[in-house]
Amino acid sequence: MPIYEYRCTKGHTFEVTQSMSDDPLVTCEVCGAPVQRVMHSPAVHFKGSGFYNTDYGTRNRQREKAADAAADGVKAAAAKSSESSDSKPAAEKPASDTAKSEKPAGKKPD
Repeated sequence: MPIYEYRCTKGHTFEVTQSMSDDPLVTCEVCGAPVQRVMHSPAVHFKGSGFYNTDYGTRNRQREKAADAAADGVKAAAAKSSESSDSKPAAEKPASDTAKSEKPAGKKPD
């Protein structure tokens, strides 16, 4: 059975063990003044896995994970190939690029 907390208009607070189907109290046990039930947030903490739809192992979810892993593999391979093409040594660059950079600035050709 749950424990309910009550507070009277004169400041007394007390707890009563009642069934959920019982009517709430209307008078203070100490002084007889009107009371109200005090509501508190529940002491429940949802931690860990198992609280979301994606946490449950279904066949559809397993297929989605496999498809995502395959797509990530393709993206990683594409990223590696673009990195290797960008980092070519100077010897492999075309001769026209190096010839332009070797001309001294400010001198006119003869």
